[in-house]
Amino acid sequence: MIIDFHAHIYPEKIAEKASRVIGEFYDLPMCYNGSVQRLLESGSQINVTKYIVHSTATKPEQVESINNFIIEETKRHSEFIGFGTIHPDYEDYENELNRITKTGLKGIKLHADFQKFHMDDEKMDKIYDTAKNKGLVVLAHAGDYRFDFSSPKRIANVIKKHPDLKLVAAHFGGYTEWDKSEEFLVGKNVFFDTSSTLFKLPVEKAMQMIKKHGVEKFLFGTDYPMWNHKEELERFSKLPLSEEEKQMILYKNAAKLLDLSL
Repeated sequence: MIIDFHAHIYPEKIAEKASRVIGEFYDLPMCYNGSVQRLLESGSQINVTKYIVHSTATKPEQVESINNFIIEETKRHSEFIGFGTIHPDYEDYENELNRITKTGLKGIKLHADFQKFHMDDEKMDKIYDTAKNKGLVVLAHAGDYRFDFSSPKRIANVIKKHPDLKLVAAHFGGYTEWDKSEEFLVGKNVFFDTSSTLFKLPVEKAMQMIKKHGVEKFLFGTDYPMWNHKEELERFSKLPLSEEEKQMILYKNAAKLLDLSL
């Protein structure tokens, strides 16, 4: 069984453009166009059971339409578990978080580098508190040496202020900033996902972080449409983990975090 904890999806009419823009932002080739159909095709190569699907509002006025899209896609596809989005400047955040909770979404996705806010900005406290009170998981892009918005140190500040928040710091806690992730986040009350990491992080470093942070706090993710599911599973399979540890990361930890019955 496999749960992909990190999959972006976009409406068909903008999927190609959205994926291209992301690829240009990271200067990396995109394997797919970000459409729902291509996600299902890619995931079928490794028999993915569930996908955590999401997108990010780069402007406050995009919040409701993106959430509507995610809600509708989770209704159409039983394999999908939806995460909504919120923007720090979206004024009616409480009602919107209440709406996505009532419609069955399990969390929210933040990408501070795209949304241009600091993860530990005081204006985010009300959003973190509301998410925590509603039992929502916060999946946050983490790290990028080019920016300071989502640095491991800032995420550590969020954890300090909101110790009970269910927080997932993507990309082993800090894309291209894995030393800082190890310094500021390893051992803290935060989950990491494996997405957009194993293509670059040496196996020895990855294992060091897993052992220090705890295998029970890692989640398998692909960052679709950036990567191909088959290749990501092959990269993951190279980690010298026991079969039980692999199963924990591939689906058991996610099922427990999201309270899923599988």
